[in-house]
Amino acid sequence: MFVDQRRQLLHNWIVTAFEQLGIDLDPDWRLETVSGDASFRRYFRVHSHNLSWIAVDAPPEKEDSQAFVNIARTWEALDIHVPKVHLADLTQGFMLLSDLGDVLYLDRLDADSAELLYAQALQTLTHIQQCRTVLGDPLPAYDRTLLQREMELFRDWFLGQQLNLVLTQYEQKLLDALFESLIVSALAQPQVCVHRDYHSRNLMLIDGSAPGVIDFQDAVIGPITYDLVSLLRDCYIAWPESQVELWAQDYAVLAQQAGLMEAVSPERFLGWFDRMGMQRHLKAVGIFARLNIRDGKPGYLQDIPRTLSYLRQAARHLPVYAEFGSWLTQRVVPAMAVNGGFDMTLLDASLSEPPCATDAL
Repeated sequence: MFVDQRRQLLHNWIVTAFEQLGIDLDPDWRLETVSGDASFRRYFRVHSHNLSWIAVDAPPEKEDSQAFVNIARTWEALDIHVPKVHLADLTQGFMLLSDLGDVLYLDRLDADSAELLYAQALQTLTHIQQCRTVLGDPLPAYDRTLLQREMELFRDWFLGQQLNLVLTQYEQKLLDALFESLIVSALAQPQVCVHRDYHSRNLMLIDGSAPGVIDFQDAVIGPITYDLVSLLRDCYIAWPESQVELWAQDYAVLAQQAGLMEAVSPERFLGWFDRMGMQRHLKAVGIFARLNIRDGKPGYLQDIPRTLSYLRQAARHLPVYAEFGSWLTQRVVPAMAVNGGFDMTLLDASLSEPPCATDAL
């Protein structure tokens, strides 16, 4: 019989944690599985006296939770609705957090709710972006090395391992030139605090005007459009491009008002936005392939066609990347069709019409 030793250790720690916090624990309290995520973290809900908390199991040999604790405590003071860290034992890898509920933005986004929900998310984003230090220490830089390493996931895990493509010298040089161009654009943008995963699965719908924000432990100082493109060109839900551009311009006004950037032309800002999206989506496609191959999580393959569609879309917007866009269409898309595991009906299908319930995968 399988014994979940980590869960039993967490159960015992919770009893001690509540004693330390001076909170009465119901004799009939229970620990309920909430979810795991793309990492090694697991989340549980503690029920006691009709109240609830979130307990996190983050094995210390796999996950460093110190950044999560530090950022949570810093952002709480910046009017950002993050989980409150009631207690953390980083030696064992356990945390007790406030409970933001179960309702993701992804669960509620539709044509009727999107305007309000995105307006609230964009306002919260400007608060996040004003953070420069965490408990007095500077955040790491989203530098050339990290930007490059992320895009290499596309070449290594998606093209090489998922599609089994052997790239020619021409194809290698095409990717090298693309990556370099996107790095130059990213580093030229105003640099702000970047959540790095600011999208509909990491925003919670809660009471009040601001979304709950989770999964922020990898925050860095980087390009101003990175989180914006994560939100508006979401790997899990797509919107008509004309609407996305309007929301992006709404954000640009907010960012200028908050002193995060100088006024720039709409063309320049959307150019940053498109290029940043290409970097983000190259990385995301590679991560989805890695989750399938290395971590045995094939469900993420369903998100690759939509994410690849954003790359093709950006290549159409920016003529300098037309060659890359043609290569995706002629070489990569056919390889996806024959390798299996992908819902090819999602390729480009969701970028022109408002999403329906089946789009929120």
